[in-house]
Amino acid sequence: MEYCLREIEGKQAHDPIFIEKMKSSSRCLYVPGPVIVGAGPSGLATAACLKEKGVPSVILERSNCIASLWQLKTYDRLRLHLPKQFCELPLMGFPGDFPTYPSKQQFVDYLEAYARKFDIRPRFNETVSQAEYDRALGFWRVRSVWAKGKAMEYVCRWLVVATGENAEAMTPEVEGMGRFGGEVRHTSSYKSGEEFRGKRVLVVGCGNSGMEVCLDLCNHNANPTLVVRDTVHVLPQEMLGISTFGLSMWLLKWLPLRLVDRFLLIVSQLMLGNTARFGLVRPKLGPLELKNLSGKTPVLDAGTLAKIKSGDIKVRPSIKSLKRHAVEFVNGKTENFDAIILATGYKSNVPSWLKEKEMFSEKDGYPRRSFPNGWKGECGLYAVGFTKRGLLGTSMDATKIAHDIQRCWEDEAKHRLPFTPLLHQSSTL
Repeated sequence: MEYCLREIEGKQAHDPIFIEKMKSSSRCLYVPGPVIVGAGPSGLATAACLKEKGVPSVILERSNCIASLWQLKTYDRLRLHLPKQFCELPLMGFPGDFPTYPSKQQFVDYLEAYARKFDIRPRFNETVSQAEYDRALGFWRVRSVWAKGKAMEYVCRWLVVATGENAEAMTPEVEGMGRFGGEVRHTSSYKSGEEFRGKRVLVVGCGNSGMEVCLDLCNHNANPTLVVRDTVHVLPQEMLGISTFGLSMWLLKWLPLRLVDRFLLIVSQLMLGNTARFGLVRPKLGPLELKNLSGKTPVLDAGTLAKIKSGDIKVRPSIKSLKRHAVEFVNGKTENFDAIILATGYKSNVPSWLKEKEMFSEKDGYPRRSFPNGWKGECGLYAVGFTKRGLLGTSMDATKIAHDIQRCWEDEAKHRLPFTPLLHQSSTL
């Protein structure tokens, strides 16, 4: 089979009739560089870093646009929670006139400009159904299905998994979901509080998204209630005139993590008060230590806490069961609601399509090796965007992956036949 692929390379380089035939009718294509699955920030960053090193790639994207999570599944008021300098992708910063915390649309504009600058053209509407390493062949076989049902197979030396931590919405099982009668939706389908004006809305989940959705509902004159199912660290978005995240990164250069955690909690107590009084009990571990051990991100308050203190947003414990337009909580109390919004996060979908058990856990779809060692597997397999460290982690992964593949690419170039690309990064064949 490897000999056959070498023969294909030769035909692609020297036989124009063969090239035209492959363009029009082939269901199996050989890719000289890596195939990247996912055209979010992780896939774009990896493709750009590869291109800068002279390595071509093909991106397969199941949606019809880049960064589909940002464009299609986020609420209107969303802004980056961290300052822009911690969220830029490799090789291109944000425009100087962007605010410290860019809006959703500004971030999408930045990503589209990024794709244009590096001439990244994903193959849209192609869902990867299976990817498997063929040991006899020594290549990855990546099968995809187009929106119209047409199947395609790509054969490649390297495979980059860039579907990330937020591929599929997580919906918890709650007793009585079928009899609630009101609207139940995940935050991936929530756009604005305008459609809930005057309604009693229960928001399940107290992460950054749940907190912001509650604030947005308040601003549109809805009546939100927040379900806090677990302990949570709430920190001010800024401390001493500096972003809390930026201040933390600077302090970690000089002080041990636990001492920085202690500082953050003292300042938070002075600025926000005792959050436990309002139903937001802090974990025993500090915010940075907890983030490192579990990946659980502290909430950076954008104004929600003030609404909780004023009573505009009510806080309730976990749900026991749902009734007809009502919710019974674990404390025995029952309240009426018109709608429920599930701010319960996302999960990886890698186990559903990647037939590989060494690098990725079948349980949660994350690399088994923890940061910073989870980016590289065996046989040319890579992962980007699974660090639980946001866009900063994505940039680190993309840079490492491009450097590693470039080294292999240059070694193999000594034995590679001249090649005329059959595959161009495009949404159409």
